[in-house]
Amino acid sequence: MKEKHKGNGHKTETPDVSHIRNVEVTHEASDVSVRGVLTFVVVLTISTAAVCLGMWLLFRYFNNQAAKAPKPGPMALTKEEKLPPEPRLQAAPGFAITTEDGQRRSLEKDIPQREYQVLRKQWEENLKTGLKDQSGKVVGMPIDAAIDKVVSGEGLPTQVKGSSGKLSDYAISMPTAASSGRETEKRVQ
Repeated sequence: MKEKHKGNGHKTETPDVSHIRNVEVTHEASDVSVRGVLTFVVVLTISTAAVCLGMWLLFRYFNNQAAKAPKPGPMALTKEEKLPPEPRLQAAPGFAITTEDGQRRSLEKDIPQREYQVLRKQWEENLKTGLKDQSGKVVGMPIDAAIDKVVSGEGLPTQVKGSSGKLSDYAISMPTAASSGRETEKRVQ
C-alpha cells in the first residue's frame, strides 16, 4: 500500500500560512506608496476646484461682455425683414395666413392642421352670411337663402344683366398661332 504524505495535498492549493505572524510589519512597503496616493488625491482635488472656479469666472466674464454688446445699427434688418418671402413653409418662422376679411393670423407655433381649421371656419362663416368684398359689402347670399330662392319658384338667373345674350359676349381674346402672338382673335371656350 501507498503511504499518504501529510501536508502535500494538491499542488494548486494555497498552503496554510495562518501560523506565520509578524507584528512589526502591517504591509509591504514596496507595493504602494501611501504618501504618493494621498498626495495625488489632494493635488487632484485642488486642481479640480481651481478649474471649476476658473470656468465660473470665465462664464461671468462672457455674460458681462454679452450684456455690454452694442445695439444693432439703424441699417440692420428687423426680424420681419429677415424672413424669407411668402409663401413660407408651415411651422416655419413667420408662417401666417391672411383671411378674406384681411386679418392676418400667425400659425408658426400651431400644428399644421391649424391653417385648415382657420380657413374652414372662415368658409363656414361665408356660407352662413354670404361672400363679402374688401369694403365689407355682401356680394353673394348665404347658401340656405339661395336654396330657398330656387325652391320658392324664382328659379335660377338665365341671363347676365347688361349682355345681349350672344355667345360672343362670353368669348375671350386669344393670340393666334399664325401671328406668333402679335394679333388676337375672339374664341369661345
